[in-house]
Amino acid sequence: CVTLDVQAACRDTTVTQELLKEGFHRDLLVKVELGEDAGGCAVAAQMRLPPGIYVDPYELATLQQHNLTKAVLFPDVIDVEAPEYLARALVVLLFLEPDARCSRCFRAAVPVHARYHRPARGTHEASVVLESPEVLLCCCHSHLSAECWEPAEVDTPCSSDTSSPCQWHTTKHRPAYEESMLRVPVGLREHSSLVCALTLLTTGLCSGLILAAACKYGHFS
Repeated sequence: CVTLDVQAACRDTTVTQELLKEGFHRDLLVKVELGEDAGGCAVAAQMRLPPGIYVDPYELATLQQHNLTKAVLFPDVIDVEAPEYLARALVVLLFLEPDARCSRCFRAAVPVHARYHRPARGTHEASVVLESPEVLLCCCHSHLSAECWEPAEVDTPCSSDTSSPCQWHTTKHRPAYEESMLRVPVGLREHSSLVCALTLLTTGLCSGLILAAACKYGHFS
């Protein structure tokens, strides 16, 4: 009975995420509606991105300079050229901004990029599963209900513009598990021999043309 009373007192927090645009370069939009008022608190979404998708730290730094997006990456060094099978998962702490249309609503978007995957057999697509973000609150000047929120192990300030420490909290009663799916175009393994042959032929032809032009127009002493 006590558990039921606590769950009833802790109003549900709603988390939704949406992939905007098409292709390999997308925007990940996160929207949160809190179950209680969080006046004076910083609100963030902690997202765990699988190896098949990444955030470009250089692009993120540019956006933060123009105050368009605020986020922290873990790790902060990312190989943007690595394919999916050589990449590592990463964590993004995305700071959310209040939504003017709703007093308990927050939202933010961050650019994400799909990595190249290995060729697959019998399909033109690979699936990248994005887990539902974890909602975090950092209230430096107010208190959260101990029945509804618990300290989270997040070693970062309440804002991306300050270095002062702050205790983040996460919901004890998390919303229903939701995930998003990103489908990435991949090559077919059945075409590997044809692709290799055409690549070799094209490389040889171009090399021959360059060598012929060098011999005809080059000046050799």
